Amino acid sequence: MTTAGKLRTALSGPSRAAGRGALALAMAASLSACAISFDDGGPGPDATGTPAPTGSAPAGLASAGDPYVPGDGNGGYDVQHYKLTLDIKPGQATELTGVAEITAKAVQRLEKFHLDLTGLTVSQVTVDGAAARWEHQGSELIITPARALASNAKFTVTVRYAGTPKPSVKPPLGTYGWVRTSDGVFVACQPSGAHTWFPANDHPSDKATFEFTVTVPPGLVAIANGEPSAPLTPAPGPGTPGVGTDGGNGGVVSVAHRRAAPVTWRVKEPMAPYLATVTVGRFNVKTGKTPSGITNITAVDPQVGTDLEAFHAKNAEITEEFAKLFGPYPFSSTGGLVDNAHVGFALETQTRPVYGSFGASDDIVAHELAHMWFGDSVSVASWKDIWLNEGFATYAEWIWSERVTGVTPQQQFDRYYRQEDNADLWGVPTGDPGPEQMFSSGAVYTRGAMTLHALRRKVGDQKFFEILKTWTARYRHSNATTAQFIAVAEEVSGQRLEGFFQDWLYKRGRPAL
Repeated sequence: MTTAGKLRTALSGPSRAAGRGALALAMAASLSACAISFDDGGPGPDATGTPAPTGSAPAGLASAGDPYVPGDGNGGYDVQHYKLTLDIKPGQATELTGVAEITAKAVQRLEKFHLDLTGLTVSQVTVDGAAARWEHQGSELIITPARALASNAKFTVTVRYAGTPKPSVKPPLGTYGWVRTSDGVFVACQPSGAHTWFPANDHPSDKATFEFTVTVPPGLVAIANGEPSAPLTPAPGPGTPGVGTDGGNGGVVSVAHRRAAPVTWRVKEPMAPYLATVTVGRFNVKTGKTPSGITNITAVDPQVGTDLEAFHAKNAEITEEFAKLFGPYPFSSTGGLVDNAHVGFALETQTRPVYGSFGASDDIVAHELAHMWFGDSVSVASWKDIWLNEGFATYAEWIWSERVTGVTPQQQFDRYYRQEDNADLWGVPTGDPGPEQMFSSGAVYTRGAMTLHALRRKVGDQKFFEILKTWTARYRHSNATTAQFIAVAEEVSGQRLEGFFQDWLYKRGRPAL
């Protein structure tokens, strides 16, 4: 993610299943009240539902146990796949009508379990086709299947629901989640906005594949993660002139030539719920391939000033160059979307980052595409390790900036290191900044990048980039921790680095060089 504060800086300056289960069990004991909450705090409109029985029967944990996002996520099961059928009518009294079919595996015997869902009305819940009892308490949808689920059993829970999702408003991000625009909705959900528009195990420790079948009004288009099941080709009918075609791979699709039939998008690789998007509006869309053959899908709202052709080419160029530095591109498509959304951030929605109306400069595009490796493929197991996402993406931004501006990562490092009294840099521990500082542009983004540059100086260029490629290969499509990154760095470099990382990630004050 690029936050508003980070955006200003950029523009002005030069073990999957085990991880899920372990996180829920190990962190539950340490869960405590925090000053920040990502829930709306109130019951949904369907809080009564069909009453579920009470008692001491085994139940899934009501939280992933992450104190940075108290209440988010759930335990007792591992989601394998989300199949979301969505009818989106922006601006109507009911903007969203949905059916979520969630395939999961129980990791313990479950007489009931929880899903995260807030602010929407549930009309029916089934488990493996049989009617289930349910109740809605705040952001928790508590489900009791007709028969208890055995440990290791695979099951499908289907939830029918409707309503108008409410955006979340939290500093420093401002408004995020389901954000209305003049012609549609902009959907960007870090850290915990996914369960405002679909039922989910809303924590990055439980990744799954996704399928979106989306219906929108004529003249609009929904752009989601992954790839569409059919080419995005113009539909017959009157409309404004197109902006040209590239002669193949779908070309450029005119704004007004949109089919109203449902379009299905599929995500083949595991994805954290907060990275899901179904952004809806009037877009010009260009499809093609990068030089190495990766599908590239780029969308731009014609109301913003971003040049579609240049943006499309930049997505391809950066994707190809980062694959040389960080290892093979981890997904089946790349690209990006610029919308007329008045938000103060961009977000690395998987395969297709989304950008607000401020556009997509080189630095920001580099930052968000770097997240495909750092944050999307290799995802945090808990939010305290967010520097593994943002510090790495910021450092990739520095690397790319050298190519564009000539300002080297060393010069970037030196500029910040001279700021000895900068409390934002040195007063917050990068490796565990706390929930109120998890998007700190100084401690998490900049000092995170500085930590990587200091590591590069310590181990040398060859070992440093070998560390990054080993990291992205070993934890591809899974979750990982700072301790695991330190272990990789020590293994590849042959050096003991505990003291180095302690100084740079966990101690307050400027580390000595």
